[in-house]
Amino acid sequence: MALDNDSSVTGFILMGLTDQPQLQLLLFFLFLVNYVATVVGNLCLIILICLNSHLHTPMYFFLFNLSFIDLCYSFVFTPKMLTSFNSERNIISFAGCMAQLFFFCFFVNSECYVLTAMAYDRYVAICKPLLYTVTMSPQVCFLLMSASYVLGFAGAMAHTGCMIRLTFCDSNIIDHYMCDIFPLLQLSCSSTYANELVASIIVGSVIIVSSVVIFISYALILFNVLHMPSAKGWSKAFNTCGSHLITVDFFYGFGLLTHVKPSSAESLGQWKHFSVFYTNVVPMLNPLVYSLRNKDVKLGVKKILKRI
Repeated sequence: MALDNDSSVTGFILMGLTDQPQLQLLLFFLFLVNYVATVVGNLCLIILICLNSHLHTPMYFFLFNLSFIDLCYSFVFTPKMLTSFNSERNIISFAGCMAQLFFFCFFVNSECYVLTAMAYDRYVAICKPLLYTVTMSPQVCFLLMSASYVLGFAGAMAHTGCMIRLTFCDSNIIDHYMCDIFPLLQLSCSSTYANELVASIIVGSVIIVSSVVIFISYALILFNVLHMPSAKGWSKAFNTCGSHLITVDFFYGFGLLTHVKPSSAESLGQWKHFSVFYTNVVPMLNPLVYSLRNKDVKLGVKKILKRI
């Protein structure tokens, strides 16, 4: 890519997942199937929740937003990733790279807070069932969701704003399939201390706040479940929380592997392969987890099929 007057790059070249030609076609079809499954799965869950009145509850309101975020999330980088398997040089403009970084951070941060709100919702449903309707009113749900998007937007603006102020003049080749924070920082020829500090504060805050709320919610749920007199109550409580726990485990498990800063350029290559699970696999699994383990969702599918 050409250099402008102040010797900074005007675009980047994304290296993609692999430079081995014999794997390009196979990876293209694998990720194409993954992309279609992600879009169809989340879109179906969104439509299902909209069309079934018995799913118009706080739990499914949050699930609707989770699927919406995963759907939008897949549009941010997967189409560009697929083109990298069919082109010799996968070029992205500087503005396109910053836009990709912004929306990636926005949806990731927002999903963390949505999962946190869902944990609080499960706590109220199990530990305070008589107050559930009042505590989780439409106004409260809307407020929690709005806060999730606002905090996600603020974090994304901070990351992107700090990245824009950097100068990229040594290299324009990103050893990744998307524009992420640490691969971009390695290309900068100006000081990245402020960026690393902001990244640490934002990522640390998101992880600490969401983890503490989720941990406390499930600790109280477990305490309440252990004092239930019947095994039927235990089963109902675990069925209610099971899908959310699986989603949280996948999201935070792969997310922590992805957001731990690589110690060297060599580990950066391994790090981008971990991010595949975080960016491609988890958004595909979420609708499967909630549909296969959820009786209400299965009932909603049967009702729609009867109408058809």
